[in-house]
Amino acid sequence: MSDTAEGTGGWTGAVRRRAVRALPPEKLLPDRQPVYMASWIYVFGVLTTAALMVVLATGCLLALAGPGWWHSSAVGTYVNSLHLWSVELFMFFMVIHLWGKFFMAAWRGRRALTWILGAVAFLAAVGTAFTGYLVQQNFDSQWISTQAKDGLNSVGIGAYFNVLDFGQMLMWHIVILPLVLGLLTAWHLLMVRLRGIVPPIDATGPRPDAQERQP
Repeated sequence: MSDTAEGTGGWTGAVRRRAVRALPPEKLLPDRQPVYMASWIYVFGVLTTAALMVVLATGCLLALAGPGWWHSSAVGTYVNSLHLWSVELFMFFMVIHLWGKFFMAAWRGRRALTWILGAVAFLAAVGTAFTGYLVQQNFDSQWISTQAKDGLNSVGIGAYFNVLDFGQMLMWHIVILPLVLGLLTAWHLLMVRLRGIVPPIDATGPRPDAQERQP
């Protein structure tokens, strides 16, 4: 079919038009932001995202040569250190971002789903960090796993989430949980773009985002 008129173009045209209506490019890639984004509290969201990118990149490098090579290679030790400290910064920034948005009541203005996605992503990050500690292959990982197994067995999930099984925990850490965390983060960022940045509680006027600044 010809795509010269509005409403034509077959199913591909219909999908494109629906996608543009649901995800307008001016919202996905804005070139202006509200003036209140100059506040420091809005920095921790992008810091969390940047730290997560470093975590994923270094984690992929660690996985290339298989488990354990970072113990016998100087390069592996260096990449492992980058992975560890990027995780520390990621969790630090994420906690500040979470609490900052909590006290700002960031679910205002039809942003409830955005807030829920962020909170669930935090829980996924905790699980990912926990399994990361379990696959360190040192005394810390042995101690953490043996202390955690009784609690997990007491609630009936020890048979499915066996913290003493290194292979299972490694797969949870490098496949399942990172995939869940990545999808939740992408969905969260998409909702931030669609719903906009939450304004401060004490913002005055009917449209506190009317004044904008260049990024």
